[in-house]
Amino acid sequence: MNLSILGARLISQADNLDTVADLHIEGGKLLAIGVAPAGFTAHERLDAQGLVAAPGLVDLSVSLREPGYTRKGSIASETRAAAAGGVTSLCCPPQTRPVLDTTAVAELILDRAAAAGHCKVYPIGALSKGLDGEQLAELVGLRDVGCVAFGNGLKSFPNNRTLLRALEYAATFDLAVVFHSQDPDLAAGGLAHEGPTASFLGLPGIPETAETVALARNLLLVEQSGVRAHFTQVTSARGVELIAQAQARGLPVTADVAMYQLILTDEALTGFSSLYHVQPPLRTLADRQALREGIKAGVISAIASHHQPHERDAKNAPFGQTEPGISSVELLLPLAMTLVQDGLLDLPTLLDRLSFGPAKALGLPAGRLAVGGAADLVLFDPEASTVAGQGWLSKGENCPFLGHCLPGAVRHTLVDGRVI
Repeated sequence: MNLSILGARLISQADNLDTVADLHIEGGKLLAIGVAPAGFTAHERLDAQGLVAAPGLVDLSVSLREPGYTRKGSIASETRAAAAGGVTSLCCPPQTRPVLDTTAVAELILDRAAAAGHCKVYPIGALSKGLDGEQLAELVGLRDVGCVAFGNGLKSFPNNRTLLRALEYAATFDLAVVFHSQDPDLAAGGLAHEGPTASFLGLPGIPETAETVALARNLLLVEQSGVRAHFTQVTSARGVELIAQAQARGLPVTADVAMYQLILTDEALTGFSSLYHVQPPLRTLADRQALREGIKAGVISAIASHHQPHERDAKNAPFGQTEPGISSVELLLPLAMTLVQDGLLDLPTLLDRLSFGPAKALGLPAGRLAVGGAADLVLFDPEASTVAGQGWLSKGENCPFLGHCLPGAVRHTLVDGRVI
């Protein structure tokens, strides 16, 4: 179906676009910007005056929970929730059951995502079999069926030699590796950032060094192996500094931050609400400020939801006995708009960190408004508001922002020119 989107403000920093113009879509591709080409006939016209049209959001970490954890979510429900948040492309981590370490699991995810049709799914395969850090998974086979990167989640390799060999193998085939940098010994038993808040609440702490020790080690191994590396869920000021230093030395490293880490601090734990129980933990006001500055400077090039839906029982227990994670992908754009509302980022920069930045980090064909490219778009009203929780689509209601009035409202999400 041919579609014309009329009068929207087009914003795409990667394409040097910030103008009011029409978009014309044919065959799922962006055919033209501005005047419609000769011979083009729109079957449908969408009046977008007052709306912003931007590349569809690219979320580098959305747990779809399928296969294996369908009580928490499904590929259909969570991709639908993602589309409601303006996301057109997402990466799903390998912590499924069975683990995403074989081509059969990858193909199952891709087939079910295609059948649901809500957004494009790019699996991140397991770096090691069963995520146990002992043997490499079928990396090349997984790449060939659609995995765009490989990681081991928060599960570490038992020794550095094995990890180095894995990185060298990945580098040989130019495979990207995703690092969750948290030292398991320093983080063992911890529930909150080690500091005054944790001490006041009597919660066992996770020190900043749990991140920085692992991050420094990983950066050294990246430098030795030459592997392309993406550092996900950076949480600390010192972590941002280490990433910046590595980039200044020319290492091929990128980083992302969880959206909620840019809004919340460990002080949110004061009421012992399990909705704020996340891993790695919420950190201090100074850490949050450094993460925001890292986003502004481009040291951290991507903002991700790190969406982890849970069934109600997973959060209905004393704080320390609950499962960590926040369900937030369908609020990704409105939550991000709070950074513009507070004057921390301008709108073009924010949208770049939500689209082209993450797409570039893992080499995904997304994040741009380019003639001839896929018509993956989000249209939103920057002057409207979203009441979080109305029409909630995710199976997971473990979201501390429910009931909040957030700036901006997604009006349309298009994938390959289809209004999802």
